[in-house]
Amino acid sequence: MITQQARTAEGDAATQVVLETFRVHGLLLAAGSRLAAAERLTAARWQVLGAVALAGRPLTVPQIARRMGLTRQAVQASVNRLVAEALVEARGNLDHRRSPLIALTERGSQKYAAVDQRQARWINELSAGLKITDLAATARALRELGDRLETHERPGPGGKDRNATA
Repeated sequence: MITQQARTAEGDAATQVVLETFRVHGLLLAAGSRLAAAERLTAARWQVLGAVALAGRPLTVPQIARRMGLTRQAVQASVNRLVAEALVEARGNLDHRRSPLIALTERGSQKYAAVDQRQARWINELSAGLKITDLAATARALRELGDRLETHERPGPGGKDRNATA
């Protein structure tokens, strides 16, 4: 017989946040694809350009993946396409020969700036009338959940998930 553990009030509330986040994630990806389409970019490639642009310096694929919450393999696939389109370039990395630094090209910077302008208009319209305090509280709660997930899901000693049962 399988017994289910009852959720706490916090667990119920967090479950609602997770379910809404899943829904909003899909909607945001679709919106991102629409915003990036005019520059012949996908949402994924726009994310990679954005990670490097917002960092203000070249990043490795693993660094981009960590910042964006994506897998290294997904980021590498996007980087490969962006390199082929001359939107980013791979530069040597003195700290790690096998992990080059990914830098925006002039063309990549221009495309990112064009999408960023569209995103600014879009987000201003989307957020009009929302309370800044509510948005800040939402961002804090999502950041805290993300930080806890990163710590909670990281394998423990010996490569085993800390939460896995024997």
